[in-house]
Amino acid sequence: MLSQKRIAVVMALLLAACVLLPAGRGASAQQQSPPARPRPTPQRDDSIDDDDVERIETDLTNVLFTAVDRGRRFVTTLKQDDIRVLEDGVEQKVTVFQRETDRPLSLAILIDCSASQERTLPEEKSAAQRFVDTVIRAAKDEVAVLTFTGDATLEQGLTGSSARVRSAIDRVEFMPPSGYIGGGVTVGTPPISGDNQARAGSTAIWDAVWVTSREVLTETSDKTRRAIILLTDGVDTSSRLKMQEAVDSALKADAIIYAIGIGDSFSFEGVDEGSLRKITERTGGRAYFPRNEDDLRLAFAQIQEDLRSQYLIAYSPSNKTKDGSFRKVQIDVVNADLKKQQLHLTYRQGYFARSSVDVRPRR
Repeated sequence: MLSQKRIAVVMALLLAACVLLPAGRGASAQQQSPPARPRPTPQRDDSIDDDDVERIETDLTNVLFTAVDRGRRFVTTLKQDDIRVLEDGVEQKVTVFQRETDRPLSLAILIDCSASQERTLPEEKSAAQRFVDTVIRAAKDEVAVLTFTGDATLEQGLTGSSARVRSAIDRVEFMPPSGYIGGGVTVGTPPISGDNQARAGSTAIWDAVWVTSREVLTETSDKTRRAIILLTDGVDTSSRLKMQEAVDSALKADAIIYAIGIGDSFSFEGVDEGSLRKITERTGGRAYFPRNEDDLRLAFAQIQEDLRSQYLIAYSPSNKTKDGSFRKVQIDVVNADLKKQQLHLTYRQGYFARSSVDVRPRR
């Protein structure tokens, strides 16, 4: 009787094992197979850090500005109550007001290499190299070098290595048009075919600014101070785009333009000061017109001081419409004593509001 019971128990165990074994093997195979690739989660982009998320959610508009007195000396003692901010004529509530002296820099040095720069290019290169040695802070700032005639060329991508930037500037050479023999004289007839040949040696300033803003500076972190340092005579001869389109591209990239107007006034038209003043003032920068090598070095030194002597203000616009429209910004001095000093404030004259379809991730 015991034997029959034992046989029954053994048979029951064997039957259970037969039933359970395939399921066990199936589970084991499933665990050994590679896991399925997870689907992207639209609610959260891990490439965006917490500071950027907060900025997007609060929808703050940031404006940097500098203040100088009648002697062109920087004023670094302003307080929030000393100024007011208007957007499209409506006063805004400022939520952030602070000195900006240590913000990382993302700079693009944009050098005109057309024939009009043949005489001045060596001095420009030397002054630009000294500027780089003074400005760049290792592991904090970054600089790119671009040259242009009819087309723009990236000589050095954004880097924190002053040695690489100096080397890129050292390689810059002027690019004469076909048949150029020097002194502004070209022999023969210009090429009638081939767009690249026709544009060689010409000057497309606005195109170069547009490309630099769109293709170089927009790739940098939103936490940096973006600026273009433009070395040219300001005489545009071949741009496909208009000056305002270049200004708009810089504004959309939150980039200031500083211009050093320099060229060969003996063989060419000289410097178009009006155009350079317009493109710099509209983006919050300044234009310099050096007459000699000392002036050139001083211009670079003033740009450096300007970049380190700024105020940051931030506000949440009262106009919440995300329509991509241009919003005009105005900063006024309201302190009666400071108004008597006739301070000059430099800042971008406006910005483009975000569009409801603008989903470009920020770094």
